[in-house]
Amino acid sequence: MIISASYKTDIPAFYPAWFLRRLAAGYCRSINPWGGQVYEVPLTPDTVGGFVLWTRNIRPLAPDLGRVAAVAPYVVQFTVTGYPRTLEASTISADQAVDDLRDLCRRAGPRAAVWRYDPILFTSATTADWHRRNFAALARALAGTVDEVVVSFAHIYRKTRRNLEAAAAQSGLTWRDPPDDEKAALAATLAGIAAEHGMAFRVCAQAALVPPGGALARCIDADRLSAVAGRTIRAPVKGNRDDCLCHRSRDIGAYDTCPHGCVYCYAVTSPATAKRRYAAHDPEGDFLFAPAEDPQRSSARRMPENIQR
Repeated sequence: MIISASYKTDIPAFYPAWFLRRLAAGYCRSINPWGGQVYEVPLTPDTVGGFVLWTRNIRPLAPDLGRVAAVAPYVVQFTVTGYPRTLEASTISADQAVDDLRDLCRRAGPRAAVWRYDPILFTSATTADWHRRNFAALARALAGTVDEVVVSFAHIYRKTRRNLEAAAAQSGLTWRDPPDDEKAALAATLAGIAAEHGMAFRVCAQAALVPPGGALARCIDADRLSAVAGRTIRAPVKGNRDDCLCHRSRDIGAYDTCPHGCVYCYAVTSPATAKRRYAAHDPEGDFLFAPAEDPQRSSARRMPENIQR
């Protein structure tokens, strides 16, 4: 089993103590956000084939990555965009992120991390020309560090639209969702830049926007984990949506718990709720964020019929 930690929140940046405690305990509990079922997820060397760590800031977990590797090999999906603060209120600087990504790959190897430049958002501060310049600068800085970059273009979900409109009202920023031909043209330019810097160019779950020389991404990638581990890690392909080529995994995060404050975030409906939940987080609990109606230490006992192993 591959563990995703987590596309729902930034565990390395904000919940490293909880994650390490759960590794020591050998399990965690998570909740199906749609059905409410409670699952116990084993986190032991004999049950975990590998970890995929999603983050914008690996530094809080970096000193303890050896403890993660002692359980199973890991790959870091590291997002570095360098967007203005009107779009990313609390992320680390692009310079720090680049330094940390370089350090990570020096210690863990070039296959241990993938650079994510996503989602690509078109605003008055981040035009297509801005993205070309910004992406090129980041690619130059990361050349020789990573061998793959994953991009996607922002999906304007209802919650995304609401948060973008709130940010626009506060800052005067304007934003738009351009047609696919404009996105495809930018993708082709970015793919050329990536190739110049020795990086494979991958597009996450948007087949219509894959340029010549690019391919669809596999963010949960058993083959990359196998390369890191030096042994074969097997998992079936089981994407989360159309055009997703990810191998099957179990995510242990929780929605509305990341306080980074990125206005385009798909995993946060309400930034205020995310901040409250982060403040209420119990690093010693079984859940990253417990069911609202139950204390962390008793929820599983009170709902035994819902627990699935």
